[in-house]
Amino acid sequence: MGYAVVLGEALVDLLDSELDGERVYRQAIGGGPLNVAVGVARLGGAAQFVGSLGDDALGGRIRSFLTAADVGVAGAITVPAPTTLAVVTYAGPEPDFRFYGEPASYGLLGPDDLELALLEGADVLYCGSIVLLQPGTLAAARRAWSLATGLRVFDPNVRPRLLTGPGALEELREVVAEFAAGAHLVKLSAADAVLLYPGEPVEGVAVYLRELGAATVVVTLGAAGAVLAAADADPVRVPAPTVNAIDATGAGDSVMAALIADLLVDGEPEDPAGWVDRVAFALRVAGLVCESPGGATAMPTRAAVQNRFNT
Repeated sequence: MGYAVVLGEALVDLLDSELDGERVYRQAIGGGPLNVAVGVARLGGAAQFVGSLGDDALGGRIRSFLTAADVGVAGAITVPAPTTLAVVTYAGPEPDFRFYGEPASYGLLGPDDLELALLEGADVLYCGSIVLLQPGTLAAARRAWSLATGLRVFDPNVRPRLLTGPGALEELREVVAEFAAGAHLVKLSAADAVLLYPGEPVEGVAVYLRELGAATVVVTLGAAGAVLAAADADPVRVPAPTVNAIDATGAGDSVMAALIADLLVDGEPEDPAGWVDRVAFALRVAGLVCESPGGATAMPTRAAVQNRFNT
């Protein structure tokens, strides 16, 4: 089994919480791609995180956290900027993110900062999330995408509050089309699909991305499961397990982590039925994540998933 390179952001989440009857913000290391890298490692895969970390104490904690989680940091650079903070509030279990810190510490990785041997040796390359809104890091992601010799996976992981200025959404839509065209797997949420392609049913979005060139597309639907469009088969719905959800932070990232971990073990499934089994497992992983607070810290092991769902 080889390793996955996960290129994207790492930051610190401040989670709106209650302690002794008072509202407090609980610190948690996060960022969608960081969650993915940690999730891959927890599920038994080898992962390398590639991105930029702030030069403050929080950046040091992120690096230490990744190392403790058995995620490689050879491709993580330290930049002269404070670590970006994401203040997270909730409507039920669903998180809402507001970002603080300029310049964004996670967006300072450039094309010349890439460890080329690390990228060229990867069995899976993940790109996506909010780093694609930063010109320098977008250029780095494009270079990494062009150098990849293994499977390429993509997740737009859209954060609407960061889409400021005229034409921002259309520009992102073009970037999504660009990466989807060369992807072996695209994972996005129903919220991503609604924002990027308003008025289109999720099945239609999945088919559209596959028509652009993506080999397989998974659209997560929260408690309703996921839509899967694999090979040339019609989209199918894969149900999610029933869980006691308290915090959905990192749930979508855990789906991607589970899919990547299985790609590292067995490569792409030979038929759509194989993808159904993998998505079903990934949804069990996400269900367990939703039963714990936080993102990266909630990523489970395979044994924990098997014990929770008796599989």
